[in-house]
Amino acid sequence: MARLNLKELEKEFFSRHDPELLPILRRAVVGIAGAGGLGSNLAVSLARAGVGKLIIADRDVVCPSNLNRQQYFVDQIGKPKVEALLENLKRINPFSEYEMHHVRITPRNVKRLFGEAEILVEAFDLATEKSRLINTWLSLFPDRPIVAASGLSGFGKNHKIRTRRMGRLYLCGDEESEPTETVSPMAPRVGIVASLQANMVIELLYKIHHKKSKKS
Repeated sequence: MARLNLKELEKEFFSRHDPELLPILRRAVVGIAGAGGLGSNLAVSLARAGVGKLIIADRDVVCPSNLNRQQYFVDQIGKPKVEALLENLKRINPFSEYEMHHVRITPRNVKRLFGEAEILVEAFDLATEKSRLINTWLSLFPDRPIVAASGLSGFGKNHKIRTRRMGRLYLCGDEESEPTETVSPMAPRVGIVASLQANMVIELLYKIHHKKSKKS
C-alpha cells in the first residue's frame, strides 16, 4: 500500500467509524482520572473510537509491575505515566487532542483539571480515592455523568461483571473483587472493566448530544 499523507491517513482512519456517531465523538471532551490499568486501557479505546479531546491526569511513573495489565512498554519504565501514555495515544490516533497532567488529583484541583470535560471517568486504585473523587465531581457538576469502577481483581466470573446506574454515577465491575496478597488485578478483567467504562462513555456522549440536537 502506498504511503498516505496525513490528510489521507485521517480520512482512512475514520472511514469505518459510525457516520452518525463520529461527529459527536469528534466534538466530545472526556476526562480520565488515573492512567493505570483502567485509565490507560480505556484511553486507548476512546482514542481509537475518535473522541476529540481526552484530559488525563495521574502522578505515577511506569514501573515493571504495571506491564502485566497497563498500556505501556518496557522501554517506558521510569517515565511519568501521562508522558508515556501520550506517546502511545499519538501513535494510535494523532488526530485527537490530548491534555496531560502529571499531578496528584485532589478535591481542590478537580475543577481546574477536568472542568472542560462533559464526562469524567474514575480510574483510581484505592476505594477511598474513588469515593472522594465521585463525591467531588457530583458536587461540582451535578448534571455531568461520572463513570467509575469497582471490583475487577482476579480472573473469571464474567457473569458478575456489569454496569449499574445510580443517578449520574455509572459503576462498572463486579463490585466485590478487591486486591489481596494472593489476588491481584490481571489484564483480562482490568481490560473488560475498562472497555465497559469506555463503552458507557460513548453511549452517554451519544445520548447527551442526541438530546441537544433534538432540543435545537
